[in-house]
Amino acid sequence: MLLDLPLILETRRNHALEHAAIHILNRQFPGQHMAGHSNPTGFYLLGDLQTQDIWIAATEAHTRLNSGESGLAIHPGCGTNLAITTLLAATLAWFPLRGKKSTLTRLLLIPLALLFALAGYHLSRPLGPWLQKYVTTEANLGALRIVDIIPIRKGVHRIITK
Repeated sequence: MLLDLPLILETRRNHALEHAAIHILNRQFPGQHMAGHSNPTGFYLLGDLQTQDIWIAATEAHTRLNSGESGLAIHPGCGTNLAITTLLAATLAWFPLRGKKSTLTRLLLIPLALLFALAGYHLSRPLGPWLQKYVTTEANLGALRIVDIIPIRKGVHRIITK
């Protein structure tokens, strides 16, 4: 399966670890803004955090995911949610406006387009977490381990996995 190809699977596992670490850090540091970006060799964590706090959270996240807490791999702030919401809302809003229409007709169709966009927004709410669970993350970390955490600059850390 495509999702199990090595580079993709490693990215999905790191994405799950990133989400789990952010869940734990959010609980520890409520109100702290954080973001992450995963790739096959680890992930970046953005936020005003100490390296030691990230080590502790990432290690706990790794342990908890390996213990079966797969729900930690799903995060409401994930870009998957944003992407699917934007895609569905924009696509559905486009439907009533597509094709050759006069300017007046297009103006009259704007309320319908907004209604379609709202439907897309509501459809995306359960779809984003579903996509995270089955496509963009993999909570089963396998043999993945945390190798190092490197502060890149203030507010940016690189978590390296293997």
